[in-house]
Order: sequence, then structure tokens, then C-alpha cells
Amino acid sequence: MSSKNIVDEGDLILLVFDEKRRWLVKVEKDKEFHTHKGVIKLNDVIGKTYGSSVKSSTGAKFRVFKPLPRDYILKMRRITQIIYPKDIGLILLYSGIGPGWKVVEAGTGSGALTVVLAYYVRPDGHIYTYEVREEFQKLAIKNIKNAALEKYVTFKLKDISEGIDERNVDAVILDMATPWLVVPHAYEALKEGGSFVSYSPTIEQVQKTVFSLLKTGFFDIITIECFTRRILVREGKTRPATSMISHTGYLTFARKIT
Repeated sequence: MSSKNIVDEGDLILLVFDEKRRWLVKVEKDKEFHTHKGVIKLNDVIGKTYGSSVKSSTGAKFRVFKPLPRDYILKMRRITQIIYPKDIGLILLYSGIGPGWKVVEAGTGSGALTVVLAYYVRPDGHIYTYEVREEFQKLAIKNIKNAALEKYVTFKLKDISEGIDERNVDAVILDMATPWLVVPHAYEALKEGGSFVSYSPTIEQVQKTVFSLLKTGFFDIITIECFTRRILVREGKTRPATSMISHTGYLTFARKIT
């Protein structure tokens, strides 16, 4: 995810036909991408500016965009449930994660959150991500490489409930079944005032985690839930969409105190 605005060979682009039909495509010389609206020669994309268009063999127009973090998340290959953009945005805002931060994450899953964390800690920060299942980690590594963010991530095949190797980190973020077991390890790993974040689908997990945070020595503890609803804007008939992403998980935030 660089700041350049010209498509080069080997880049991953977002190819958009309309609101629903959009693809992440790797631009390879002399290759073709087949769609319902004809074939696109990827040679025709090389050298174009992002935001420009390319035509298929049938004359259909497709737009070429630089993928945003949300595009990688929603279009990446995955074998696990991911944390949705609506929740990731709150994780960033409530934890304060930014350039130069050193962050521990568990579990990696398919790497959706890892992609966003790596994107925001650049250029001097780093992500240490723990995963217990090797097949998940292998897929996550591929997804991170597709996003060209691998140099900002260290992958660890380890159960984080057995301990955290890093010290003096800025944040610890957990997306796992038993986050309360990691709370004491997170306290040891975090710098003073560091941020703790836990994402859990059930309220029972939240309760155990909060009680552990209180017992261990965390402060400023808050749990929130986020709902988003898209609005369909049409001339004379603007209204909310009939479907929405409602409950995905509860987010618990805390800060280390001494």
C-alpha cells in the first residue's frame, strides 16, 4: 500500500464494475482477467493512473483503484470469521494505535486485523501476531504479502495464553476465545499507560475479561458494541438499507496503570 499513483506490474489493484462487482486483481504482464462483461488484458492496466478506466473485450468500462485497507479485508481469502471494518475503526480510535507503535495481536486468523494494524503503524512500528493454528497462519502470511505489508509483521506460531515474549509494547489486542487468561501476560508486556483491547462475540467472555482486568491492575475499562446501517440515497426515495451488519462482537478497552 504505497502512495504512488501509477499502476505497475505486480501491483494488486481493485477493479470495479459497479457497487457489487469488484475484484482484487494482481497485475501480471501478458495475463488476462475474465469477467461477466468480457476479458480485460492486464497489459492495458499497466501505466494507468489510479481512478482511471479500462475497457474489456466487449467495451464494458471498469474503474481501476488502489485498494484501501477495507478492500483487502472484505476481498481477501479467509477461512476464519474476520473483525469487520466497523469494529476495526473503533479499535484504532479507542486504543490510539498509530505510526511507530509496537503492537501484540492474537489470534491472527486470516489476517484481516493484522493488515490494518500494519498499515497504521508504518513506517517505524511493528506488529507481533500470535496464532495457534498453522493453516490459519499460512493463509494470513499470504494475505499480508498481497497487501505488501510483510516487513511490518512478525508471525508467531504460539499459544499467547502461555505468555507474551515482547516487552514495553504500546498495545495488546486479543481476538480469541479466552482473553481473560491473557490479561496478566498483557499487563507484563505493556508499557505504563499502554492500551489493552479485547474482541469477544459473547457477553460471558466480556464479563470474565473485565473481572480479570480489574483484578490485574487495569484502569479506564470500557465495553462497547457498534452497529452500522447503510443509507441508500436515491432521488425521491432515500431510505435505510433493508439489511445491515448488526452484532459482530463486543469491544473491551483498558489501560495499564501502576
